[in-house]
Amino acid sequence: AEAEEELNPRNMMPAANQQPAPGQRMPLPTRRQRSSIPKAGEKEEAWEYPSQQMFYNALRRKGKLGEAKEEDMASVVAIHNYTNERAWRELLKWEEMHRAECEMPKLVRFRGLYDELSPKARFRTMLGGQRPFDRHDWVVDRCGKEVRYIIDYYDAPPDPRDPSQYSIKLDVRPAFDSVGAALDRTRMAFRRTFSSSE
Repeated sequence: AEAEEELNPRNMMPAANQQPAPGQRMPLPTRRQRSSIPKAGEKEEAWEYPSQQMFYNALRRKGKLGEAKEEDMASVVAIHNYTNERAWRELLKWEEMHRAECEMPKLVRFRGLYDELSPKARFRTMLGGQRPFDRHDWVVDRCGKEVRYIIDYYDAPPDPRDPSQYSIKLDVRPAFDSVGAALDRTRMAFRRTFSSSE
């Protein structure tokens, strides 16, 4: 039997593969874009997004390529990168409550858990709500303290101002791993309630 690929524990992915896949119809760019998300353990470094070639290879490896073609990778990667930048900005709204203890939280590692519904998503689905199309768990270094966040990704109605744009709704919140996380979720609920009523 073939040996299993060794996975990077920081993103649960095999080593970056920039080589064209067997049967690939056209070459894809291998340039990677740097994110705005600081990488824990690195001085003045940020996470890098996968290139179009890496993304294509990953989709093939996971059997999730579907009807996507090589020429679709530019838009697929652009949506992926934009969505991750949004997720980080949403996460920072939670971290703002801890700014006094940590001015610059950093992302330690992340993991895709599409097949594992979060408790909140499971509850919503049981009540007839929409199922998220993806889930990620991100672990953040809050200046020495690791904090896990859950991100559920939902398809959203198109923006009426630009129906051609693919819309994604993000539900970003700290996991119920500690009393502190429960308090943060309570504080954020109050903030959102009172800010929306003003």
